[in-house]
Amino acid sequence: MTEDLFSASDVPEDMTRPLAVRMRPGSLDQVLGQGKALVEGSPLRRLANPASKGSLTAPSSIILFGPPGVGKTTLAYIVAQQSGRYFEELSAVTSGVKDVRAVLERAHERLVAQDKETVLFIDEVHRFSKSQQDALLPSVENRDVTFIAATTENPSFSVISPLLSRSVVVKLESLEPEDLKILIERAVAESQGLKGEVRIEDAAVDEIIRMAGGDGRKSLTILEAAAGAVTGDQARKKGARKPIITPEVVSTVMDAATVRYDKDGDDHYDVASAFIKSMRGSDVDASLHYLARMLRAGEDPRFIARRIMIAAAEEVGMAAPQILQVTVAAAQAVAMVGMPEARIILSEAVIAVATAPKSNASYMAINEALADVDAGRIGQVPLHLRNAPTKLMKQWGNHEGYQYAHDAPGAVAQQQYMPDELVGHRYYQPNDRGYEHELAPRLNRIREILGQKGSDSASAAGEG
Repeated sequence: MTEDLFSASDVPEDMTRPLAVRMRPGSLDQVLGQGKALVEGSPLRRLANPASKGSLTAPSSIILFGPPGVGKTTLAYIVAQQSGRYFEELSAVTSGVKDVRAVLERAHERLVAQDKETVLFIDEVHRFSKSQQDALLPSVENRDVTFIAATTENPSFSVISPLLSRSVVVKLESLEPEDLKILIERAVAESQGLKGEVRIEDAAVDEIIRMAGGDGRKSLTILEAAAGAVTGDQARKKGARKPIITPEVVSTVMDAATVRYDKDGDDHYDVASAFIKSMRGSDVDASLHYLARMLRAGEDPRFIARRIMIAAAEEVGMAAPQILQVTVAAAQAVAMVGMPEARIILSEAVIAVATAPKSNASYMAINEALADVDAGRIGQVPLHLRNAPTKLMKQWGNHEGYQYAHDAPGAVAQQQYMPDELVGHRYYQPNDRGYEHELAPRLNRIREILGQKGSDSASAAGEG
């Protein structure tokens, strides 16, 4: 827990602090990449205005929602500093209800005794339990504190409704490459950064930007590690006038580019959704891209295999029924082999699904059948299809008149299978792609033999 009125200018000479901390902007105008969130009249601008203190028109609670390294903590610091409010910070990872209540009590006493408002900043608020979030409500509602929270998870799912309804959600974006380039160049040149004591090649800047993945803090962390590598004892022995950061140096200090992907948050669902939609859309290259992202992020390959099996059934279906067999075999192989070789098996399964002809007719068919059952459209099982293991059941007429299909020409016996009220209703409508193109004429012939004319709501078989 900290109490601070932070400004980057307060600590310019403390070169022991991480580069990312030293390079924090001191005003909203210096913040990069968040133009939409910082337009004139925006909640953050209004709250940072000193005149907002005591104003009922300024927001009293803001939830900053965005990926890591885009300036959520920095924005909270700046709002407090520019508006002249006191700043207190809690981390949802280490703080409990007792800590929350202690901070709120101090803020109330400060407001009453000194007429001094407090910004309470809670990082990773999605990690707060319901009881911890509940403890905030009275003080937020009474404006004892100006509440600013940061979360990387969608507030709709991670913040309780009463607190969410009292807050303005401000969505922050990943930094664009142009923003990261400016940030890196500033850090190399400015006094609170590397003071121009190193040079960096353009290709090395591009490599850092690629590895950072829109995360400003990460880009500065990589830059600091690269600068340390070229200014160390071994580098100085080479006699270079001014150390140079090259792409090779950047690669040396980074084992691999870590992909921003929160397996428990929105990234997990967003990437998985894009993965499925890409297979459905037959874009094999995009499908492999999202597969690679999930693998590099450490996603469970068994989870990926399950999604591929589902796609084989839902997206490919009877247009290429053998694809389901391929994906089931792949899932079994993945479970037996494990990573890193499982990546090859998953790749084959993804390619099979993405390049196969597509049909969701099976998916639509079972959904329509379930909808009828759920709506009570079930009817009675025809007598001739009922079981008749006892004499009494035979007397009732069960099984009487049943025709054994294998005794009929083509193994299709002309008899009624549907309940009376659903006769002629068609659920499965094959399209004209893949195997279903061949299946549709056969199905039409079967339905003709069975005497099924089709319901008015059903489209003609063979139409996709």
